[in-house]
Amino acid sequence: MERLNQTSSVSEFILLGLSSRPEDQKPLFILFLIIYLVTITGNVLIILAIHADPQLHTPMYFFLSFLSFIDIWYTTTIVPRMLVNFLSEKKTISYAGCLTQMYFTYALGNTDSYLLAAMAYDRYVAICDPFHYVTIMSYHTCVLLVAFSCSLPHFHSLLHILLLNQLTFCNSNVVHHFFCDINPLLKLSCSSIFVNDLIIKTEGLVFWVTPFLCIVFSYVRILIAVLKIPSAAGKRKAFSTCGSHFTVVILFYGSIFYVYLQPLSSYTVRDRVATLVYTVLSSMLNPFIYSLRNKDMKRGLRKLMGRRKS
Repeated sequence: MERLNQTSSVSEFILLGLSSRPEDQKPLFILFLIIYLVTITGNVLIILAIHADPQLHTPMYFFLSFLSFIDIWYTTTIVPRMLVNFLSEKKTISYAGCLTQMYFTYALGNTDSYLLAAMAYDRYVAICDPFHYVTIMSYHTCVLLVAFSCSLPHFHSLLHILLLNQLTFCNSNVVHHFFCDINPLLKLSCSSIFVNDLIIKTEGLVFWVTPFLCIVFSYVRILIAVLKIPSAAGKRKAFSTCGSHFTVVILFYGSIFYVYLQPLSSYTVRDRVATLVYTVLSSMLNPFIYSLRNKDMKRGLRKLMGRRKS
């Protein structure tokens, strides 16, 4: 009972957001409303284009459609709350609401990570073992990879939420962030965070780094295979099939490692900006990156737009 009373001493958190200055709130609201609408529209168009064009019914675009679907919900767990807080004087979120937001943010963010690894594996098979591509990347295999990518992150997220729920928050309830992220919340705890920090540096690190290492391994093998192609045109074609995905990987993982591979005590405003990259901006930019650098995707979008007009 004593534990429950200590934990419930903080019933809500105050999200300071990106700026505490009143004159910044409306411009930030307009900016992130535009970003949110562009994100939703772009990812929905990607899904519809892939669904409508039979030539895009391949493993690569199967994974891309799920990535776009997850990105829609990933952004939705964060941006609507930001928009409300921009126009609200009381920028609060309930204790339960904070943990719920954190759960889905981590679950969906990790799902993105594993889907990017699945897409890298698909490109590896396509370039390094093209004669067995259809057999290896069968529909059954793709479904299993997506199921694994979408289910495992929920267990990871649940573990961190359960551990966080064991902490007491009896001092400040002001979160120096625009959403409920684990590092700013740990800094508010007045109980020991040794176990939480240990889990982040062990299980959390392994969970994030494993798909990244799979991507690195895939691209090393792809690079070796491409360098063996005699013609320059063949090399360009091989690289073009990976360019979009590689750009997304650099954007996504670069910002994540910048934020989380540093001591908790050094968490600053710059980390909030870096967090924006992998939580909000990457979801908005993914449709542009995959469509502008991909001829098949451009064709699919043109067909979709043509159908809408007719």
